[in-house]
Amino acid sequence: MIAIGGAIGAGLFVGSGSVIKTAGPAAVLSYAAAGLLVLCVLRALGEMVVARPVAGSLAEYARMSMGPFAGFTVGWLYWYLYVILVGAEAVAGAAILGEWVDLPQWVLAAVLLLIMTAVNLVSVKSFGEFEFWFASIKVVAIVLFLVLGAVYLFGLWPDADGGLHNLTGHGGFTPNGIVGVFSAIVVVIFAFGGTEIVTIAAAESKEPGRAVARATNNVLWRVGLFYVASIFLIVCILPWDDAKVLKSPFVSALDHMGVPAAGTIMQVVILTAVLSVLNSAIYVSSRMLYVLTRDGDAPAALVKVNKRGVPARAVLLGTIAAWGAVIASYISPDTVFTFLVNSIGVVLAFIYVAIMFSQLKLRAQLRREDPSSLTYRMWGYPYISWLVIIAIAAVLIAMARVPEQRNQLLASIVSLLVVAAMYPLRARFGKKAPAREVEVLVH
Repeated sequence: MIAIGGAIGAGLFVGSGSVIKTAGPAAVLSYAAAGLLVLCVLRALGEMVVARPVAGSLAEYARMSMGPFAGFTVGWLYWYLYVILVGAEAVAGAAILGEWVDLPQWVLAAVLLLIMTAVNLVSVKSFGEFEFWFASIKVVAIVLFLVLGAVYLFGLWPDADGGLHNLTGHGGFTPNGIVGVFSAIVVVIFAFGGTEIVTIAAAESKEPGRAVARATNNVLWRVGLFYVASIFLIVCILPWDDAKVLKSPFVSALDHMGVPAAGTIMQVVILTAVLSVLNSAIYVSSRMLYVLTRDGDAPAALVKVNKRGVPARAVLLGTIAAWGAVIASYISPDTVFTFLVNSIGVVLAFIYVAIMFSQLKLRAQLRREDPSSLTYRMWGYPYISWLVIIAIAAVLIAMARVPEQRNQLLASIVSLLVVAAMYPLRARFGKKAPAREVEVLVH
């Protein structure tokens, strides 16, 4: 459920409109291709988790395979990504609540931050319970949409046109050509960000290897069902060039079908998606900071855990840092806040590349030293691993060629360079935490 919650965010419910506008009905191909690429990354990560289950898997595997500099850079970059995401999601949630509650949005953002911080401070079980129910609401919403959309598509809905005519009736299946399909992949690939959270959470489960293997195996059909199928229904129900698609494709499709209170229902679902990401982002940022502290990449005081095994100081520091983004959204929404959001735009691409290089090197090492640990393997090693790296590089090159996406790429590169330049500070401030503190969270 953590994996599924990470995969279904507001990007699907709202952001899919811009993808449809870019690729037309062929957006289903963009989602399928991007989903397959991310699945391969998750499979590679799963291989490492099953063979060597550790807390903070992303940074730890980079450290194991490529050295302390790689571990430092990946860890802090991932922490930064989720800290900014905490602030951005709090702002987004406050904007939705502002339509129903007559309070300043900064107050609503503060309330959301406080509630989700409290949830994460209680225990990892508390985080898991909340994420389970958030994910459940999203799953129910998607399943209901798929059922209603299928009924409409087959002409069983009252006054329904049905059929597949919208797939080709407005300029063809690929109205903007194959370039439009590939341009949409650039956007879609980052919509799947969050599925890797399960590998971090697995370190605090009873059977981390088994949990990750099961979650990874199930991602493929989830992606196919929830993303590709829902987008397919939308482009069948509505013309892809309808202006309402860009605004909110799910709401527009339900309104077109005549579902009462569709807008309000989807607003509740979108708010749930935002809270889910906010909850997960606080959890992930705290665990990644914990791992950085454990490895001597951050001040040792942050590794201390409370009696329930929660790294409370790491949770609070991440929340305090996220407040910077929230404040920027109100003081300087068009400059500072926009830069902060852009600066995490393609950070996941850098993380994905690091995961693939880590898997390539660690796999070779394990084959020499402990082949029996490779019970869960990446497909087509090493060819598919290299193919994924090349594909992600192609995505970044494509972004550099698209003016609307170039700012995100440049801002994210700045983030990468700043984090890498901080590595010399490690020697001065980093101090490895005592082993007994480490064991509390890992086990």
